[in-house]
Amino acid sequence: MSFSEFIKEDHEVILRERESLLALAKKRCANGKEFETVRKALDFACEAHKNVRRRSGEPYIIHPIAVAKIVIEQIGLGYKSIVAALLHDVVEDTDYSTDDIKNLFGAKIASLVDGLTKIKTVLDNEDKSHGHEVYTESLQAENFKRILLTLNDDVRVVLIKLADRLHNCRTIEYMPEYKRDKILSETMFIFIPLAHRLGLYEVKSELENIWLRYREPETYNTIVQRINSSIDLNGKAIDDFIEPIREALSKAGFDFEIKKRIKTPYSIWRKMRNKNIPFEEVYDLYALRIIFNGGINGNETERDQCYHIFSIISGLYRFEPNRMRDWVKHPKSNGYEALHCTLMSDAGIWVEVQIRSRRMDDIAEKGIAAHWAYKQEGYISETDSEMDKWLAQVKEILVQKDRINAVELLDIIHNDLTSAEIVVFTPKGDQRTLAKGCTALDFAYQIHSDIGHKAIAAKVNKKLVPLSQVLKSGDQVEIITAESGSPQKDWLLFLTSRRAINLVTDYFRAQSEELVMEGGRILRNVLNDMGQKLTNDTIKKLLLETNLSYVDELYFRLALGLVKNDSIKAILWDKQKSSSAILDKYVMHGRDPEGRKYIIASCCCPIPGDPVIGFEAPDGTITIHKKSCKIAQGIASKHGDRVVTPQWKGGSENNAFPVRISLQGLDRIGLLSDISQHISTTMDINMRKIQLGSSEGIFEGYIEMMVHDKKSLEKLIALLSGVEGIQNVIRTDI
Repeated sequence: MSFSEFIKEDHEVILRERESLLALAKKRCANGKEFETVRKALDFACEAHKNVRRRSGEPYIIHPIAVAKIVIEQIGLGYKSIVAALLHDVVEDTDYSTDDIKNLFGAKIASLVDGLTKIKTVLDNEDKSHGHEVYTESLQAENFKRILLTLNDDVRVVLIKLADRLHNCRTIEYMPEYKRDKILSETMFIFIPLAHRLGLYEVKSELENIWLRYREPETYNTIVQRINSSIDLNGKAIDDFIEPIREALSKAGFDFEIKKRIKTPYSIWRKMRNKNIPFEEVYDLYALRIIFNGGINGNETERDQCYHIFSIISGLYRFEPNRMRDWVKHPKSNGYEALHCTLMSDAGIWVEVQIRSRRMDDIAEKGIAAHWAYKQEGYISETDSEMDKWLAQVKEILVQKDRINAVELLDIIHNDLTSAEIVVFTPKGDQRTLAKGCTALDFAYQIHSDIGHKAIAAKVNKKLVPLSQVLKSGDQVEIITAESGSPQKDWLLFLTSRRAINLVTDYFRAQSEELVMEGGRILRNVLNDMGQKLTNDTIKKLLLETNLSYVDELYFRLALGLVKNDSIKAILWDKQKSSSAILDKYVMHGRDPEGRKYIIASCCCPIPGDPVIGFEAPDGTITIHKKSCKIAQGIASKHGDRVVTPQWKGGSENNAFPVRISLQGLDRIGLLSDISQHISTTMDINMRKIQLGSSEGIFEGYIEMMVHDKKSLEKLIALLSGVEGIQNVIRTDI
C-alpha cells in the first residue's frame, strides 16, 4: 500500500464504483433501513481508506467495493455481509477498532469484521516472515486453520474471505512473483475446493482460470484460442441444435430459458491432462442449461419436471446412456441438483444438457447462501440434509483442533473437500453419502462409533463381505456386530475416512505408553537396517517431513502403522537428491546461486522452459517443481515461507532432462522405425524406454527420453505429429 493525495481521476473512479455498488445493494436489501446501513458503511470505508492506494496504484477503497460486489452478485449474501465486506480491512489497516465497528454497525457485523481481521492479521504476519527460517511449524497452515475454524462460528466469514481472495487473484499481476506463487498455490489447495464444496460454481471457475493463466500461460492462451476457433466454427450448429428444443418445450407448456456455455479453459486443461487427450477429443466442449419455472401440470414436482423435459429432448436427439448424471434423485453434498444428459446434434457434435429448476440453478450458482435462503422460505429438500451433514462433519473435525497440528488439519480438510463421492443405502433404504474409496467399516463408523467399534463383518447387497470391502455407489450395506467386538490395529491399514481413523486411533490412546515404546523399537530397527543411528537431527527431519510436533506422537503412529517404515526410509534416504548434478541450470531471482544445491523434483520432472517454483529446505537445498505440480501446490499452501522464485539459465544444451510423450494413432508397417528415426537421428535425442502396443489396427503407448529443454521437446512433438498414422502426441507425466 502507498499514500498519496487523490486526484480528480481517482475521485471519478471512486464515484463510479460507489454508484455501481449502491445500485446492486438496493436490489439485495430487504428494506430502506438495510440499504441505509450499506450506504453508511460505504461512506465510512471511503473515509477510512482516503488517499490510500493498492500496489496497482488505484485507490484502495476500490478493493472493498469490489469484494462487496462479489458478495452480492456471485455469492448472494445479505446486507450484513455486504457491510462486513466493505469494512473487512478497516480494523487492520486504520486506527479504528472492532469496538468502533460494534458501536456504529452492531454486534453481528462487528463479529464478521473481527473474524476477517484475524485472518488478515495472521496472513500479513506470514508474508512478513518471508525469507526467515520458519521450518518446524507452518505459520501458513496455522493461518488456514484460523480460516477453517470460522466455519464453526459463522460460515459467512469464509464466504466473504472467498470474495476477498477472488478479487486479489483478479489483480494478482501486481504482486511480486514469490507472493503470486504462494497465493495461487493456497488458492488451488484450499480456496477452490472450499468454493466447490460450498456450491459457488462461478467463484470456483474464475479462480481456476486465473490459476491456469499464471501457472501455465502458454497452455492457457492456446486453449483460449482453440475455444474461440471452435465457437466460430460450430456456433451456428449449436443454435440450430437449440431451436427444436425451444419449440418442443414451448409446445409442451414449459416456462423456461436456455443458456449456452462452453467448458472453461481450466476444465478443458484438466480433462486433457487427466485423460491424456488432445483438445479435439474433449467430449463435452459445449453445454446447455435448461432452466424452468414451471410445467404444464401444477402437480408435477421439480424432479418430475426434470424427467419430463428429458423425455421430450431425448425424443429429438440421440442421447449417450453412459453420460447420464442424475443429481436430482441423489444431490451432491454441496447442494447441487440437476439432471445431466449428453445429446448428439444433427451436425455430429456432442452437447451436454443440464436440466434445472430456477431454485436448482440459484443453488448451483450461489451455493450455500441460496440453499439457506430457500430453507428460510420454508422450502425443504433432500439437499438440506446433505449440506448440513457435510458442515456437521467439518465441525466435528474442527473440534479436534487442539490435538491435530495445523498442517495435518489442512491436509484433512483438503482431502475432505476434494474427494469424489458415492451414495450407498442402509438396509432400510436410507441414503448415505461417503467419499469414494470408503470401506464397509468406514460406513459403520459413519452410522455410529459404537457400531464401528463392535463391527465384525458386513453384508453388501445381502452378500457377506469383510469389513475392508470397498463400497460402490448404489450398494446396500448392513453391518454385523458382536458385543465382544473391538477395534483392531490392522483396521488402520484400510480405513479411509478421517472420522473413523480418529475414533480407532483414540481407542488405542489408552495403550499409548506401550505403543510409544513399541514405535521407538520400530524406528531403531529401521535405522539399523539402513546403517544409521538415532540422532537429534534424524528426529528433527522425521518430525518436519511427517508434520508432527512430538517424538512420542511419531513413535505412537509408527506402532499403529499410521507412519510406514517405507516412508521413514524414503525421508532419510531422500532419493530425489540423485538429480542434483544439474545445479548449474538455475539462477535464483534476487539471490546469489553460488554454493546452492538444486534438486529436480521427481514427481513432476520440470525441464528448462517450464514455469517452475522452488522450495528452500533448512539446509539451503532448493527443490524445483513445475508450477502446475499438485505436490508443489500442497507444499506452497502450507509452507509459503519456503517459496523462492527460480529461473532457468542458459546452457542447457550440455544437459538432458527426462520426459515422457504419449502417442496414439493408426498402426502400419514401419511406424516404429519412423518414430525412432525422428527421435534418435533427426533430433539426436536419447530414448530411455519405449512401450507401444497395437490392437485391431490402433496403436498407443509412450516413450521416455532425455531432452535439452522445452523448445526441443515441442519441436520433436511437431515432427512426430507429421508422421503418417500418428494422430495424437502429447507430453504426459512420468
